[in-house]
Amino acid sequence: MNERLNRQIEFIREIDKLKTIYRQSYLMDKSRHENDAEHTWHITLMAWLLEEHLDQRKVNLLRVMKMLLVHDLVEIDAGDTFAYDEQGQEGKFEREMAAAKRIFGLLPVDQRDEMLALWLEFEQRETMESRYAAAMDRIQPLLHNYFTGGKAWQEHGVAADRVRARIVFLQEDLPDLYSLVQHLIDDAVKQGYLRP
Repeated sequence: MNERLNRQIEFIREIDKLKTIYRQSYLMDKSRHENDAEHTWHITLMAWLLEEHLDQRKVNLLRVMKMLLVHDLVEIDAGDTFAYDEQGQEGKFEREMAAAKRIFGLLPVDQRDEMLALWLEFEQRETMESRYAAAMDRIQPLLHNYFTGGKAWQEHGVAADRVRARIVFLQEDLPDLYSLVQHLIDDAVKQGYLRP
């Protein structure tokens, strides 16, 4: 095999490890924690499915999907940091940047640069594509928590205001989905899934 193909195959082997990184969210059947690969698949499909709910804005859906496919690869090295773990959030970007450089560095230079740029765009949330991708990344675990009766929320004592703070940016870009999510949060409090 040529060098380029060798590097691509090595990267493919490396990213298989994403299947071994478990998140705090449970599968909707409550049987076990979800892994990062399952999360990635789910939010990528959600992005395609829910695109029609963007507030009259168009996004480059292929770019969004690529962003979603690479956004958690850094967790192979950095691990999954629970969204509500304030101490774990300290130094998270630096840990993940080091992981991004190593993991994407396995690839040929052009593909390394493209994936690193997509990962950074996702992290910075300055483009419509990155905000839409981030919205999927926020909504999916919220749905998992809601439809498991707040299983992970309850395990970690999460309050409604912390969940609302993570999704407030949806109000501008995805008002329909923001309304749905607000309704789910309110109902989760009413049902006792989430602390008021």
